[in-house]
Amino acid sequence: MTLKTLLMGAVATAALAPAAFAERGADGEVSIIYWQAPSILNPYLSGGTKDIEAASLVVEPLARYNEMGEMVPFLASEIPTVGNGGVSEDLTTITWKIAPGMMWSDGTPVTSADVKFTAEYCMHPEGGCAQAAFFDGVENVEAIDDLTVKVTFNQPKPNPYGPFVGGQSPIIQAAQFADCLGAKAPECTEANFNPIGTGPFVVDDFRPNDVIQYSANPNYRDPAKPAFAKVTFKGGGDAAAAGRSVLETGEFDYAWNLQLAPDVIARMESAGKGKAIAGFGPLVERIEMNMTNPSPDLPPETRATVAEPHPFLSDIRVRKALSMAIDRPLLVEVGYGQAGKVTCDLVPAPAMFASGDMHCATQDIEGAKALLEEAGWTDSDGDGVREKDGMELSVLYQTSTNAVRQDFQALIKAWWEEIGVETELRNLDASVFFGGDPGSPDTFQKFYADVEMYANTFNGTDPQQYLAAYRCGNEPRPESQWQGENINRFCDPEYDALIDELARTGDIEKRAEIAIKMNNMLTKDTYTIVPLVHRGRVSAHVNDLGGVKLNVWDSELWNVADWYRIN
Repeated sequence: MTLKTLLMGAVATAALAPAAFAERGADGEVSIIYWQAPSILNPYLSGGTKDIEAASLVVEPLARYNEMGEMVPFLASEIPTVGNGGVSEDLTTITWKIAPGMMWSDGTPVTSADVKFTAEYCMHPEGGCAQAAFFDGVENVEAIDDLTVKVTFNQPKPNPYGPFVGGQSPIIQAAQFADCLGAKAPECTEANFNPIGTGPFVVDDFRPNDVIQYSANPNYRDPAKPAFAKVTFKGGGDAAAAGRSVLETGEFDYAWNLQLAPDVIARMESAGKGKAIAGFGPLVERIEMNMTNPSPDLPPETRATVAEPHPFLSDIRVRKALSMAIDRPLLVEVGYGQAGKVTCDLVPAPAMFASGDMHCATQDIEGAKALLEEAGWTDSDGDGVREKDGMELSVLYQTSTNAVRQDFQALIKAWWEEIGVETELRNLDASVFFGGDPGSPDTFQKFYADVEMYANTFNGTDPQQYLAAYRCGNEPRPESQWQGENINRFCDPEYDALIDELARTGDIEKRAEIAIKMNNMLTKDTYTIVPLVHRGRVSAHVNDLGGVKLNVWDSELWNVADWYRIN
C-alpha cells in the first residue's frame, strides 16, 4: 500500500483472529522468553527493542502495523485520511478519533487529554525522549473534545503517521505520568515499571532484567480476550538457551530473536516441540562509528558532543578502511545463512527505499591498508600497529553478549589487526547495553567506545522517523538523561534539510529518492554507519500456540491478545 493510497483513504482493517476464545483467560498461562531482558516498561525512556516489546502487552498506540505492513486502528476508531477528512487537504493537520468505550486498565476512560499529554511528555525539552523523532515537525497537539485530538505540523506532512503510531509511540496515561515530565521522567519508577495501559495485559510484578508477571486486563475492550489469564515473560540468558527452551524442551511457548547459526536452529527444530518463524523487514546488523572523543579523561558533556571530535575516526579514510577490511559474505555465512543477506544499506527494506548499492560487498584488505597509508597511519616500529603523531591506531569495539555477535567481533578484530588496527573487544549484558539507564556508563546511547555493533529497525514501511533520528541535536547527552537516537553524534545541516524535505514530500517515488540520498549520506558517503547484514527476524513458538503472526513491521507481540492454546 503506497503512502498516497493510504492518505486518500484505502486503509487496512484489523485482522481478526480465529473464533477460538470461549472466555477471557480460559487457556491459562503463556510463557515468553526474551534473552535480552527488559529493564523498563516505558518505550519513551528506552530505544531497546526488548523494552518496547515487553511494554506493548500493556501500552498501545492509536494505530499500528499488521504483519503485512498495513496500518490498522487500535485505540482509534479509524485511520485518518484526506478521503475521510481526518487529514487536512493541505496536509498540515491530522485528526484522530479515539474509539468509544476505550478504558485504561484501572477502569478510567481513555481521552484525548491522554494523547495530548503523551506528546507533551515526549516533546518536553528536558525529558530526553527516546522516540523524539516520531514528533519531528509537530507544532501543536490539541484536544478538540474527549475523543478527538488534532495534531498540527509546522509544514505540510504527506506522511502524518508518526506520532502515536506503532509500538514505539504508544499512549501513556496522563494521570499516572502527570508528575513525570522533563528531568523527572527517569525518577518515576512506579510508572515506568508498572504502566497503566489499554492492552490485553496488566503488570503484576516487574523485576528489571529478570522476570515480568502479567495478568489479563479486566477492562480490555474485547470481553473474550485475551485467551490467556497469565503471562510469564522471562528475560536474560542467551539466544541458544531461549531456542532450546521452546524448540527442544517446550518449557516456554515463545522465544524472540533467535540470533543463532541456521544449522543450530535446524537441530533444535528436529526435536519436534515447536517451529521457527522468520521474516525479512528492515533489520540491519551494523557497526556504528563514534564521531566524538570517548576518552574517560573528558567530562561527560564533552564526550556527548562533536565539540571534541574523535581523534582518528573523524577522518573518513579511517572509517572507510575499517569497512573495506570486512568480509560481509563470510559474516552472513557464519552467523545467519539463509536468514541473512549482505547489505551496504541502513534501510534495506522496503525495496523502493533501498539503494541496492553493493559497494561494501567485497572485502579489500590491500585497499584498506593503502587508504590508511594515505591518511598517514604507518607501522614505523614493526609491532603490527599503525601510529601517527605519537598515537597508536587502537579501537575499543563493543557490543552486547551473544554468540553470533562474539563470532563477528572475533572475525572483524582479525581483519582489522591485519590492516594494522589494534582492536580491544568488549561485550556487555544486553539488559545493560540496551537498558537506557542514565547512571550506567555501558549503554549504547552513551557510546563510551570507539565503535559499537548492534541491530535495530523501525515501525511501519516508511523510514521517515528512522532517518530523522540523525538530526543535529538528537544526540544523547547529560541534559537529555542520555536519551536520544543520534548515538554517533552525526551532524550535517545538509542532512537536516533533507529530513525536512522528506517530511513535506508526498510523491512516493520522490520520497524514496530522498530517503536513499539520506541513507547514502550516513553510509557510503561518510561511513558513519557501516552496515553488515540485512537480518531476517527469527523467533520460535511451540506447536500448540495458535494465533501467532510474526510481524517485522511492529512489535512481535503486536497481536498477543489473539494468541490461544490449540487443543
